[in-house]
Amino acid sequence: MFQLGKTIVSEEIIEKDFVCNIAACKGACCIDGEAGAPLDKDETKILEEIYPKVKPYLRKEGIEVIEKEGTWVTSEWGELETPLINGADCAYVIFDEKNTALCAIEEAYNQGDIDWKKPISCHLYPVRVKDYSEFAAVNYHKWEICDDACSLGKELQVPVYKFVKQALVRKFGQDWYDELEKVAEKHLK
Repeated sequence: MFQLGKTIVSEEIIEKDFVCNIAACKGACCIDGEAGAPLDKDETKILEEIYPKVKPYLRKEGIEVIEKEGTWVTSEWGELETPLINGADCAYVIFDEKNTALCAIEEAYNQGDIDWKKPISCHLYPVRVKDYSEFAAVNYHKWEICDDACSLGKELQVPVYKFVKQALVRKFGQDWYDELEKVAEKHLK
C-alpha cells in the first residue's frame, strides 16, 4: 500500500494486469453478484435527472423495477446502489444481439442523449474505492468472472491502473493520476 494525497492505494492496481474481455464474459459483472452498482450520493441525483432519456434504451423489466423501486435504492447495509431485476441483473442492463450485457446508461451516453457515461464504480471496475472519513482506499477487486480479463491484460501487458486511466482521472483528477504513474514507474523497476 502507498499513499497518494488523501488516498491509500493498493500496489495490486500497479502489479496486476487487466483488460475487459467482454466477448468472453458477456458482461457478467452487470448480471452477477449480490448487489447493484455502488453509487455516490451525487450520482443518485444524476440518475433521477437522466432517467427520462435513458428509459427508451431499457428493457421492460428494467423499467418496471425502476418505476417501482426508484432510479436507485438503499441496500440493507445502508449503501446506495442501482436497483436489481429479480435480485440479479442491474436494472440498467440491456443485451445486444449476441446476448452480451451492456449498460443502457452508457448506450444513451454513446448516442449523445446524455453527458454522463455511467456510475463511477462501473467505470472504475476492477478498482473499488471505499471512502473513509480521512481518506479513500483504492483497491483491486479480484472476481473469478474476470479471469479472462486478467489473462488478456497479461497477454497485452496492460496494468489495471492503465486500463482504468480515464475513470481514475474522472474520480481523482489528472494530477493524482500523474503521481500514480510516477509511483508505478519506480515500483516496477
